[in-house]
Amino acid sequence: MRPVSAAAIRTARLDLLPLRVEDAEEMAAVLADPALHHFTGGEPATPDALRARYRRQTAGSPDPDVSWCNWIVRLRADGRAAGYLQATAAPGTAEIAWVIGTPWQGRGLAAEAARALTDWLTGQGVHTVTAHIHPDHHASAAVARAAGLTPTTEQQDGETRWQLSGAPQAGSARNADSGGAV
Repeated sequence: MRPVSAAAIRTARLDLLPLRVEDAEEMAAVLADPALHHFTGGEPATPDALRARYRRQTAGSPDPDVSWCNWIVRLRADGRAAGYLQATAAPGTAEIAWVIGTPWQGRGLAAEAARALTDWLTGQGVHTVTAHIHPDHHASAAVARAAGLTPTTEQQDGETRWQLSGAPQAGSARNADSGGAV
């Protein structure tokens, strides 16, 4: 499988655009609500801290077999940023994450974006898509379900591993060569 590179993805209401360092200022405002960090820890980043993070992310993984793909979720209606998506991809596998800013939550945007991302990844040859979600984060669990993922019995750092429905389970004979989740 060739390495995956982030490309623009369109949905009915969203443009998922590859991350740019120049997005940091706008994204600092989108991610400013401390409540966004309730399940993941940390605190809102400053524009300078986001610029530094985005420089590292856009430089790519030091491992040539791993792709770091990052998108800004933009509303097609007005072009404003509303959140982000991430995928860490290795041959045949990808681990995904999403965050939608507080003002845009409750509109189905995260589900729409995550569905588009899993569809795009499977179109790139990824057969195992996973996400790790805190067991009490019911909104994220609903997004994962909408994207076709189902919870497994596996736990990592207090979070449940979710996996694309129909994809081989980690440790199964079909998944043994892929190395499991990234």
